[in-house]
Amino acid sequence: MTLQTEFDQALADSKNLTERPDNMTLLKMYAVYKQGSLGDATGERPGMTDFVARAKWDAWNALKGTSQDVAKQQYIDFINDLKD
Repeated sequence: MTLQTEFDQALADSKNLTERPDNMTLLKMYAVYKQGSLGDATGERPGMTDFVARAKWDAWNALKGTSQDVAKQQYIDFINDLKD
C-alpha cells in the first residue's frame, strides 16, 4: 500500500472509532491531518475571539517544517493507536 492510500484509510478509520476522542486528541488529529494533507499552516492566525479556530491553527502551526510524508505517517500511526 502507498503512503497516500494508508493515509486515506486512516482518515476513513478516524470516522469509525469506537469512542469519541477527547478534545486535545481531536486537536492533535486535526493538526497532523492538516500538516499531512496541506503542509505548513497558511493564512493569518485567527483572532482571540474565535477560540476554536485559533486553537486549531496554533496546533497546526506548531508542526511547521514537518514534511507532509512524515505527518501522514504520524497520522496513520496515531489513528492506529486509537483503534486498538
